[in-house]
Amino acid sequence: MLTNDPNTLIIIIGGSGFIGQALAARLVKLRQGSGKGIRVVSRGPAKTNPLRVLPGIEIIQSPLSQEGEIADALQDSQVVINLVGILQSRAGKPWGPDFDEAHVKLPARIARVMQRGGMTRLIHVSALGASETAPSMYLRSKAAGELALRRAGHLDLTILRPSVVFGPGDAFLNLFASMQSVLPVLPLVTPHARFQPIYIGDLITAVTSCIDRPETAGKIYECAGPDVLSLYEIAYWAGHYANCRRPILALPDSLAWLQAVIMERMPGRPLLSRDNLASASQPNVASGPMDPLLGISHPVGLHAVAPHFLGQVHANRLLHRRSHHVARQQVDR
Repeated sequence: MLTNDPNTLIIIIGGSGFIGQALAARLVKLRQGSGKGIRVVSRGPAKTNPLRVLPGIEIIQSPLSQEGEIADALQDSQVVINLVGILQSRAGKPWGPDFDEAHVKLPARIARVMQRGGMTRLIHVSALGASETAPSMYLRSKAAGELALRRAGHLDLTILRPSVVFGPGDAFLNLFASMQSVLPVLPLVTPHARFQPIYIGDLITAVTSCIDRPETAGKIYECAGPDVLSLYEIAYWAGHYANCRRPILALPDSLAWLQAVIMERMPGRPLLSRDNLASASQPNVASGPMDPLLGISHPVGLHAVAPHFLGQVHANRLLHRRSHHVARQQVDR
């Protein structure tokens, strides 16, 4: 098995995010607690800190904007995993420039560097719903990145298309729980949008199965959980399991669009964009069950694990409030 062989160098590009951290931790576990042969490539230093607790793992910080930088990062690799993905971009045709860089140009550069270096095995994590005719720039750019890799020709390429990913530390269920912990009412756009969330542990199993099974090369796999849920249901259960459920106010499309326009003009990364609304207009649902080659016989549903990690978030929040209250009492004395 390549996953548990420390002499097999596995490169995780975009490895400092939610999925990358979980993948790195799983590989270290498979290698008996050693990070030897695992290299995480991150475009920025801030998010790599949690990875530094993993023993022996190699972390490289690089903008990856030039092929020479990518060549340095991929040196001596046997398996390359590309996890780079962003949810927001400035507007543009046929998609925004930020999407173009992260989802299209970067994969194309990776393919060229791998070809020159004689590297072939690439696992590319895309997105469920990626299509040249998709309603959003995000999904169209994801499809364009897939096409660039397939056209490269020389790669032993596997493409994974996950639905939205949930689990401890996610920016999905935890976001809805956090918002309900501070707001009296949760305003919700596209409440009827449908998703088929996949548990982070299952997605990582899919990736590691692809590493160990060469017969997955040349294939595109959809990755989704067992349950199809509306966004309203997801927000409801996030608040319920975090013990902070609030009334949910479903916003009409016109008001959601206006809210997105306003948020796009605010400084920093917007919480909501018009392109997000366009993505949500298309059901994020798989066409069938996951392929057995991905090693997931019984996908984990939201209700099986969310009560545990969201409940812990609630417990931590209560502990923080109590500590703050005690500290204030001591100051008042």
